[in-house]
Amino acid sequence: MRTSYYLLPVLLGLLLLSGLISISTGPISISLSHSFSAMIHWATQWQIQTLAPHEQLIINNVRLPRTLLALCVGAILAQCGAVMQGLFRNPLADPGIIGVSSGAALGAALCIILIPTSGEMGVAASAFITGLITTLVVYRLAQGHNGTSVILLLLSGVAIAALTGAAIGLLIYFANDTALRDLTLWQMGSIAGAQWHYVILALLTLGLLSWQFHRSSNALNALLLGESEARHLGIDINKLKLTLILLCAFGVGISVAATGIIGFIGLIVPHLIRMMIGPDHNKLLPLSALLGAIMLMLADSGARFILSPQELPVGLITALLGAPFFIFLLIKQKNKL
Repeated sequence: MRTSYYLLPVLLGLLLLSGLISISTGPISISLSHSFSAMIHWATQWQIQTLAPHEQLIINNVRLPRTLLALCVGAILAQCGAVMQGLFRNPLADPGIIGVSSGAALGAALCIILIPTSGEMGVAASAFITGLITTLVVYRLAQGHNGTSVILLLLSGVAIAALTGAAIGLLIYFANDTALRDLTLWQMGSIAGAQWHYVILALLTLGLLSWQFHRSSNALNALLLGESEARHLGIDINKLKLTLILLCAFGVGISVAATGIIGFIGLIVPHLIRMMIGPDHNKLLPLSALLGAIMLMLADSGARFILSPQELPVGLITALLGAPFFIFLLIKQKNKL
């Protein structure tokens, strides 16, 4: 479709603008020109204009890592959403259905409530490990004599989410006020704790996933025709499902560990791109990554701006935007029945 030819430069321009807005927004306002200068200096070490010492400190230690983490996490979640929707041939599919988000929430709850001195890295590591474990359990439950059943995978994800929800509720019942508040804020999702080691990990994860997903684009396109048709084209369906589900679990697990639970990016973004350019995953995946990065950077900027100098958890912003869109998708699906 011709739309894809001009959509890429538009999204690249919006990505740059979103990054500038993200660096500029906060309790201490920084002009867009200074933000642009800081971005150029970080990328190339060229100094376009001299920044005030306090601006340089804020940008280097707070705003820039926060912006880059939002960019990476948004791109990861959007690509994982596009892959899950293609894998299950369902526009309502979301990375959370494989159990990684609910498992990560349980890991974080265990660490925050039972080991309150573990710190941010401890919570992140616990969230990632339990998210990966629950994904493997869900996938194992979905295994049948004829391979992986999509219906069993969805039902297993729902069952594991209910089980982990009950376990989190039990932990909350025995938690003190401090641990309860920390867990609640973590579950809402926030990029306020962005640090450079999180940024580096997210960048490496984004690069790995983008490369692997691109290699699977043609297989995902074939899968849109149906599993039997894809098998006739020589695609190992079970291997493809296992590989992509584990990659999505890894990507979402890293994202959740770094920022907490941020919903709806993986649901909304791929659907919007698909509406504009069609289902070709060779174009859908990179364009979804760009739009996901843009949406999360803008959502994080809004979270800082709305109640400035205080800030809202970014997960609340994405939920407020995503829930109405999800209802719209449900109504569309209902009308097709």
